[in-house]
Amino acid sequence: MKAMIIKEFRQLRRDRRTLAMMIFLPVLLLVILGYAASFDVSHIPTVVSGPDAHQAAAALPPPFQVTGTVPAAQAQTQLRDGHAAMAVVTGGPQLIIYLDGSQIFTAQAAKQALAAGAATHPGLAAATVEVLYNPELKTSYIMIPGIAGVILVFVGTVITSLGVVRERQTGTLEQLAVMPLRPRDVFLGKITPYFAVAAADLAIVLAIGVAIFGVPFRGSPAVFALGALLFVFVTLGIGVLISSVSQNQGQAIQLAIMTLLPQVLLSGLIFPLSSIVAGVRWIAYLLPLTYFNEIARGVMLRAEPLAALWQPFCFLALLGAVVMTLAILRFRAFLAPSPGRRPKQPDAAQPELASAAAKP
Repeated sequence: MKAMIIKEFRQLRRDRRTLAMMIFLPVLLLVILGYAASFDVSHIPTVVSGPDAHQAAAALPPPFQVTGTVPAAQAQTQLRDGHAAMAVVTGGPQLIIYLDGSQIFTAQAAKQALAAGAATHPGLAAATVEVLYNPELKTSYIMIPGIAGVILVFVGTVITSLGVVRERQTGTLEQLAVMPLRPRDVFLGKITPYFAVAAADLAIVLAIGVAIFGVPFRGSPAVFALGALLFVFVTLGIGVLISSVSQNQGQAIQLAIMTLLPQVLLSGLIFPLSSIVAGVRWIAYLLPLTYFNEIARGVMLRAEPLAALWQPFCFLALLGAVVMTLAILRFRAFLAPSPGRRPKQPDAAQPELASAAAKP
């Protein structure tokens, strides 16, 4: 038993990647959950309108933060385009307050703050509160679009990396390197099936969400499809990058999990971004799922147009360009022929590749 223990410690010491994951991953989860695992909303961006806008702004207690004054006709537009979470319209016989129900935790915090402020401000007690886009504040309305993004991350990152690494282990990827194929042909040929599977999974999840859970789809399918296309390209690029630095499927799974967990915890899927401290929140803006969540919820729940979503689209396009460029360069470097390089003999379970490799 002593010899076995010594042997296992030596083997674990040699496997530095697994050892680093065993130490680094718990610390990462502790830091992320410690700073991000909070549903408290510290500030609620608010716009006011009407002739009594300044008086209404002064009467609003914390955590409401007035970000501007807009015409009454644009109050709901500010909520639709994500510029504010609450809009106060004055000038009528009754104060009207609009809340963005797609930001469910912010809307719940706003209703609690309004109820608490009604005791000291009679105008708030008589106000009419209307929740837009998610009147019943259903959690499924905000979770289904985010879960669709998580599925795309899983297919694009985990499954793609495992598929490419599997060919490296069996030697068939080295056979492709010595065949008359351009690296871009091999690259596109590898990722196209995973792209098709991701698109099919997205359609299935959305169909189930709309048909069974009653999640509305109020926006343009074309805008949603464009955002999903950019997002899938980013996740596929990450999957190829992971496969290019992994020697086996175990290493690929480890790296894929380390890229998947931060996206689930820090993208705004579970915890609102405003509740995450600034020292950790910056990581969220490097994650593609953060921008897909904005696009999916904006299109499905608020019917946001493309012009209002230009920021997440631009960031996704930038991430896609960077990740895909790195993935192509890594893939091309691996397929580049080197002197004395010989492909492994194909497995017997792959006669098609064996016959293809034997042809001139």
